[in-house]
Amino acid sequence: MRIRGGRLPIGRNPAGASDEGTSNEGASGDGTSAEGASGEGTSGEGGCGDGGSGDGQAAGGRGPAGAGTLSSPWARGAAALLAGALPALAFPAPGLWWFAYVALVPWLLLIRTAHSPRRAALDGWIGGIGFIIAVHHWLVPSLHVFIVLLAALLGLLWAPWGLLVSRLLGGAPSASRAVAAVVVVPSGWLMIELVRSWEGLGGPWGLLGASQWEVVPALRVASVGGVWLVSLLVLAVNTGVALLVTDRAARTTAGVLLVVCALSVAAMWAWAPRPTDTGTVRIAVVQPGVVEGPGSVARRFDRGEELTRSLEGRGVDLVVWGESSIGAGAWERPETARRLAELSRRVGADLLVNVDARQTDGSGRSGIFKSAVLVGPDGPTGDRYDKMRLVPFGEYVPARSLLGWATSVGKAAGEDRLRGDRQVVMTLPDGARGLRIGPLVCFETAFPDMSRRLVRDGAQVIVAQSATSTFQHSWAPAQHASLGALRAAENGRPMVHATLTGISAAYGPRGERVGSPLGTDASAAEVFDLPLARGSTLYGRLGDWPVYGALAALAVLCTVEGLRALRRPAPGPPGPPARTAHGSPGRPGR
Repeated sequence: MRIRGGRLPIGRNPAGASDEGTSNEGASGDGTSAEGASGEGTSGEGGCGDGGSGDGQAAGGRGPAGAGTLSSPWARGAAALLAGALPALAFPAPGLWWFAYVALVPWLLLIRTAHSPRRAALDGWIGGIGFIIAVHHWLVPSLHVFIVLLAALLGLLWAPWGLLVSRLLGGAPSASRAVAAVVVVPSGWLMIELVRSWEGLGGPWGLLGASQWEVVPALRVASVGGVWLVSLLVLAVNTGVALLVTDRAARTTAGVLLVVCALSVAAMWAWAPRPTDTGTVRIAVVQPGVVEGPGSVARRFDRGEELTRSLEGRGVDLVVWGESSIGAGAWERPETARRLAELSRRVGADLLVNVDARQTDGSGRSGIFKSAVLVGPDGPTGDRYDKMRLVPFGEYVPARSLLGWATSVGKAAGEDRLRGDRQVVMTLPDGARGLRIGPLVCFETAFPDMSRRLVRDGAQVIVAQSATSTFQHSWAPAQHASLGALRAAENGRPMVHATLTGISAAYGPRGERVGSPLGTDASAAEVFDLPLARGSTLYGRLGDWPVYGALAALAVLCTVEGLRALRRPAPGPPGPPARTAHGSPGRPGR
């Protein structure tokens, strides 16, 4: 057939062309046909290695690539950076927990309009940089420019996720592809959270599920599958909402999937095992507050001693001081042990203090340990826990020979701390009914497996000692304290979070807040009557099963894509060149 009056536009139908004559099945992995003049016929799947023409048309877009305000790469990059940063508003201190369920939608919508796989991966990477910087912005005083490099490296984890989003949400998703998107897109995000949960990459800080720490239904979900299952739920809702607002054909499927999410939460609420209350225990937290200036370490100890004396006669079973509550110099003096023992006798309870000092552990290693030490009426009892997971740069510098320069541009550790080699469950004396406590130090509360291990070893109460005074006026204290609710709900055990300068708080075995927290402006001692519980949660029994489920979902997707690629017929020999309207194949246009 001869075409007069110009060339046929590549990659989309000309206005008024018949849908039947322009099937897009060669480019679309699911056989979706082009929709003619509507502009919806260009599938994003072709740009993701699915046999597309590679003509630059938007992968999943509804018009020419780069149309509108995002035609500039710089504008698109800025949009990706901002879209990636939005979920940070769901965490404390803004605490817009409800926003987490739609916060990722702008990012998802941006990625689905990428004109190529490379652009989709770039949108994922830049958005990841925005997410890391926004959630960890309070580290800037310590890391300075290094946080940008760190964000750029960690942001690369989102590049494959960008490809995944483009592949599943691009174009006009069929019902089957919409179902796959709601399962696989959250699974891909969970793999990112799993990888960056490695201590050397900063640990599991800012997991999206952690934003739901004060939402009772979400805490019930955490008792079933931990924070991992909550993250999957939040991502599934975001993906469903993105489908609702982008494609008319997928709206029914997306609506059904969102209802399924709601019914799943209701089922967990109704049938998941609940901890059984077995009484209460009275635990006091001593928070000396901000003490600055010359002799601040000694004056902080004096303030802690004064606050502990005020607990006399209140029938407490344990007194908890914050992280590094006793300076290295004071710990080396016998007078310190005497003063602490006198406090224990006066209050009628053991003290759990924390020291950051040179010591020798049971295996004979000598160096700086950050240790939780139990002190009784006769002095240190011998129960001691050495922190196992250290804060990168704050307590050690990874690959110091290569990255030691970080100490010159921030507040990185001048000397690496040593790490403990085992977790410890401490047993209080009979006066406290033989209560068994599991200590954690600082950001160890961010690791779900550590609190789960303590409970499996018999801990009845999880006790965390922390110090966030360096970040006193940032979001860090509230973010850190909120983690206690998740760890309590996951394991069905109460948890106490004690700090030097706030926020100190306590949570019951269902993750509910107990008593009144001590804010960052408080210098006080607070007593919490914590409900004890017995029984195990599903997360306590089964562990990180949502992670394995996400891995399985991704494996199934890879298998399906691999089989589809094998079944796709090889391209045939090229046909003869088309004759043009005004010339011959050899001399077009003549």
